[in-house]
Amino acid sequence: MADPVLPSTDREQAPPSPPDRTPPDQEQSIVRAAAILAIGNVASRLFGLARQTVKANLFGASGLLSAFEVAAFVPISLYELIIGGMVNAALVPVFSDYATKERRDELWGVLSTVLSVATIVLLLVVGFVELFAPQIAWLVGANEFNESGLTDVAIRLMRMAAPTILFLGIASVLTGALFALKRFNVPAFIGAVFNGTIVIVALLRPDHIDSLVWGMLLGSLLQIVVQLWALRDARLRWRLDWRHPAVRRILQLYTPIVAGLVVNQLAIALSFNLATRTGDQSISYMKFATTLYQFPLGLVVTALSVATLPTLARQASGQLLAFKQTLTEGLRLVITLILPATAGLFALAVPIVALLFEHGEFTTQDTATTALVLRVYLFGLPFAAIDQMLVYSSFARKDTWRPALVGVISILIYSLTAVALLRPLGLLSLMVADAVKHVTHTIMMIWVVRGQIGSLRSYGIAKTTLKSIIAAIITGATAFIVARFAAANLPLTGFSQSLLVVLMGGAAGVLAYTLMVFALDISQAKSLPHMLLRR
Repeated sequence: MADPVLPSTDREQAPPSPPDRTPPDQEQSIVRAAAILAIGNVASRLFGLARQTVKANLFGASGLLSAFEVAAFVPISLYELIIGGMVNAALVPVFSDYATKERRDELWGVLSTVLSVATIVLLLVVGFVELFAPQIAWLVGANEFNESGLTDVAIRLMRMAAPTILFLGIASVLTGALFALKRFNVPAFIGAVFNGTIVIVALLRPDHIDSLVWGMLLGSLLQIVVQLWALRDARLRWRLDWRHPAVRRILQLYTPIVAGLVVNQLAIALSFNLATRTGDQSISYMKFATTLYQFPLGLVVTALSVATLPTLARQASGQLLAFKQTLTEGLRLVITLILPATAGLFALAVPIVALLFEHGEFTTQDTATTALVLRVYLFGLPFAAIDQMLVYSSFARKDTWRPALVGVISILIYSLTAVALLRPLGLLSLMVADAVKHVTHTIMMIWVVRGQIGSLRSYGIAKTTLKSIIAAIITGATAFIVARFAAANLPLTGFSQSLLVVLMGGAAGVLAYTLMVFALDISQAKSLPHMLLRR
């Protein structure tokens, strides 16, 4: 059961003046963990960009690559549905209750049980995909491909990729245990292991689309191997103890998440189906743009959210002021960093896409379309960043029902918006619908969190947001102007020109943002380097 909302008489009526600060050692611990996760995310995202670059070079934005994306979507989405969404919503909060040294033996027992059950369930799902691959391919729109043979390719690749569900699921359970133990170093880099393996295997067999699937299989298996090394002190064994209270707690917490994820995965399947109706290349454009869109989200937000979650989970019981302070510090850091990152990415979308992807089979027209898709996606990025912190704060309080309900509502809004705008906007209808989804989800989560812990109005979030918006506008405008000037005047073409345009525009944007940080006295941005160096 979720923690009950505190009655108004038990809530803090007004924050202290000044509000109590998170203890310095705890704050430093969170920043240190966030830094480790950020480094891991940087590595993962860089290898992810390398993966997309290799795919663009080898296969362009072709229908063949879209067939692979459809095939890869199925195991990834099923993994997210069964295990992936469980890590932060249920595994970390519950495992954290057993993470102390005194209860470590109990933790190994719970972990053994979860791994045993997960293995059985995931094997059944793998068998389901192998058996019903044609029907699943129809659901996600593989039958809408115009080029002959692509549907059969998608089905064959889907069956090849099915065991990835098992490997990724087991790896995620291990990740949840390591996060609960605050052992962030190894799990922070498993994304880099996965993406890097795909890059290497693809380059070894550059003429075969199958190489991307073999890379997925090997990369997901390696995630298990490296994390088992990090848990080498664990005493794991085959154990099916359904009666353990922790197992029931995990299932209780995850039940509403499953409902939300089912709707979410169906909406993604719908987006794939709609995208295939706008052209064989559309899914490829979406995937290339999404990689860039998710880079700042993973670098800034996921690192801070995951690093903060164990602390919030411990503060959720009887430490309301500390909980609110930790949450607001995280929100202000996210806002401070994500807004200028969004503005810079928007301003430099075309040269960045050209730099990363426009070679081999990827054309100038592919660059223009991908950049346009990316820019429309970016309207929802700041809301997605704020929203993720709010969702994690609810997870920390072991309340998963409300975020799940909010997720279902926002996905329904996304689906209705995408279908309504498909005819006038074509592919861009999916990006507009995505932005609408993030805006509505964030607004609803603000209302949910306010009901859980009271108002955060007096913690400086609005002031930080206003300053960051001003800084972001100046950052984006400066980067855009410098990039346009460089593109028009540099006596270079191709990769060299794109590289210098991105470097000059990016450097100008960073300089402009730095000046605005001091001019507007944005304290979070000013103190972040000091907090990182202090650790």
